[in-house]
Amino acid sequence: MADGNTTIRDIDVPFWRIVTILVKWSIASIPAIIILTILAALFGVIVAGILDLAGVTMPPHPMSP
Repeated sequence: MADGNTTIRDIDVPFWRIVTILVKWSIASIPAIIILTILAALFGVIVAGILDLAGVTMPPHPMSP
């Protein structure tokens, strides 16, 4: 290996350790999803308010009575 490259041939990680890590990642992602949802809703409200102030109106939805 005179060229300085390294090759990984095997990684020995127990199955249940990987399951534990994935479960922890899944649980940790829940607050992130909640925060991103709140930010997206806030962005939508701000854009709707700006469009309303500018006098832009949306056509009625075709399914509305």
